[in-house]
Amino acid sequence: MNRVSLDDIRAAATLIAGQIVRTPTLPAPALSALTGADVVVKYENMQATGAFKERGALVRLSALTTDERRRGVIAMSAGNHAQAVAYHARRLGVPATIVMPVLTPMVKVQNTKAHGARVILHGETLSEAQTECRAVADAEGLTLVHPYDDARIIAGQGTVALEMLEDAPDLDVLVVPIGGGGLISGIAIAAKALRPDIEIIGVEAAMFPSFWNALRAAALPIGGPTLAEGIAVKNVGALTLPVVGDLVSDIILVGEPEIERAVNAFASLQRTMAEGAGAAGLAALLAQPDRFRGRRVGLVLCGGNIDARLLAAIMVRELERQDRIVTIRLVMQDRPGLLGRLATRLGELDANILEVSHRRLMLDQPARNICVDIAVETRDAQHAGAIMAALTADGLSPLRLGQGGADPLGD
Repeated sequence: MNRVSLDDIRAAATLIAGQIVRTPTLPAPALSALTGADVVVKYENMQATGAFKERGALVRLSALTTDERRRGVIAMSAGNHAQAVAYHARRLGVPATIVMPVLTPMVKVQNTKAHGARVILHGETLSEAQTECRAVADAEGLTLVHPYDDARIIAGQGTVALEMLEDAPDLDVLVVPIGGGGLISGIAIAAKALRPDIEIIGVEAAMFPSFWNALRAAALPIGGPTLAEGIAVKNVGALTLPVVGDLVSDIILVGEPEIERAVNAFASLQRTMAEGAGAAGLAALLAQPDRFRGRRVGLVLCGGNIDARLLAAIMVRELERQDRIVTIRLVMQDRPGLLGRLATRLGELDANILEVSHRRLMLDQPARNICVDIAVETRDAQHAGAIMAALTADGLSPLRLGQGGADPLGD
C-alpha cells in the first residue's frame, strides 16, 4: 500500500470508529471577528492524547502481523506521534519504543512514558532522532511506525477531512499545519476527492520551511528554536511530497510572533489549548488576513499538548504586546515614603501594580539616586499612554521598558 485513495481513507474511518474521538467541527465567532474570515475549527486537541496523530497510529498498528506485534514497534517523534503510538500500542498489547529529541517538551515525554512506552531521548532535531530510531529498530528487530511517510498513516490522518466536510460541507478553504506532510496529504486526498473546488493551504513554521524549499527549489535556512516544535521537520516525506505538490495550492510561512499570538487567541478567545503546531493554521490567517477575509475557512487545531508554564509565558507576552502590561523605569532621588507616593499616584491613574524592583547600586547614577522598575496592568494602549503622559507631567521622566525600549534587565 503506497498510494492512498479516498476508499483507503474511508476504510480507515471505519477501522477507527469507536476507538478514536470523533472530534467536533464548530464555528468560531471570536476568531472570525479577529481575522475577518468565517472561521470553523476542528478540535483534534480533544483526542485522548491531545492530537490528531492517534488516527494514523491506530490504522498502522492495526495492520501489524502477529510476529510484528510480538517483537514490538518503534517510532521517532517530537511528542504527539509518540503519545499516539504509545497509547494505542498499549491498548493492543504491543511493546513500544519511542525515540524523541532531547528538547521535546517535558509534558510530551512524561505523557509518552505514562502510556507505557520505553522512551529514548536522542539528538536535538527529529532528523537526528530518526537516525537513532532506525539504528535501534535494526538492532532489536522492531517495526518502524513512521510519523508521516507511511500510506496507512496518511490514510488515517485523512479521516480528519471526512469529518470536517461532513460537519461543514460549505468550506471554501482548509488551512492545515505541515510537518512531514502526513496530515495535509491525507486531508488533501480526501477533501479534493469529495470537493474538487476546495482550496488546501499548508502552513509551515518560518524556521522549518522544508516543503517550501522542496516545492520551490529554494534554499531557505532550516532550523532554530520554534514554538511549533511539532512541525519542526527538516526532511519532507517521499510519499507526502508529491501529494502536497499536486493538491496543495500554496504554503504560508509563519513567524514566531504570529504563532504566539495564535496560541494566545485560542486560549483567550476560544478557551481551548493549542500547542504551537496546533495553532499554525490560525497564525497563517493572522499573518495574511487579506487572503482569507470573507472566506469560509476550516482550521485544524491539530494538537493541544503545550506546557502550562510556556502557555502562561505566551499569554503574558501577548498582554505586553497589547500594552495591557507595561513596565516603567523611574530614576530619582531617594527619599522616605517615595514608593508609597508612587503607588498612590499609580492608583490614582487606575494602574494595577504587578511587580516592583527597587535598586540603589547604579554606578552610572549619583549615589543618592535610586532606580524603580514598576510593572503595571493597564486597560489598553490608550490607558498606558495616558499613564506615561501623567508621570511625565509630574516631572518623573518615565522610561518604557521592552518593545524597543531599554533592556528590563540592564542598568
